[in-house]
Amino acid sequence: MISSVRGEVLSVGLDHAVVEVGGVGFAVQATPATLATLRRGEQVRLHTALVVREDSLTLFGFADEDARELFGLLQTVSGIGPRLALATLAVLEPDKLRAALVEGNITVLTQVPGIGRKGAERLSLELRDKVTALGGTGEVPAVSAPGALRAEVVEALAGLGFPAKQAEQAVDRVLAEGDGHTTATVLRSALATLGRKR
Repeated sequence: MISSVRGEVLSVGLDHAVVEVGGVGFAVQATPATLATLRRGEQVRLHTALVVREDSLTLFGFADEDARELFGLLQTVSGIGPRLALATLAVLEPDKLRAALVEGNITVLTQVPGIGRKGAERLSLELRDKVTALGGTGEVPAVSAPGALRAEVVEALAGLGFPAKQAEQAVDRVLAEGDGHTTATVLRSALATLGRKR
């Protein structure tokens, strides 16, 4: 298993980055919060998890081991695949996710699109005893320009399967609530808004 990659960032997309390691460019899927910390041309080290499927090999990257462990832990629950596990970490920071699992906070867990009440109850029931004590990363993501940020988040939501119009309305609503937004915070709030509508 590839447990980490270190090298130059060749490009940063909406849902992945390409990191060159020993002359090979690895496409690494990651959350908006992790991608916001990456800069093209800079060196980076990401903790990774390789997901092997019959028709694909997908590398998922995380800023720290904590998030990677939670990513693996989430997939031990029936019905939670790698995409939904990553979406969960995109909406909920590791500390908040752990607290919600331990407390059985269904309201917080159902903010993730694709996780309904029954799924949230199952997550809490199965993972409550497995999550470790709370620990933070202290990460501060970069703030983007409003126009670029809106386009990025709308495109990311469309990539997750939301209709463009619905995605635009959710993002505009979040942006209207104040400034100082980052891609990660806007995406998280927009996902929460769209999740409530489902």
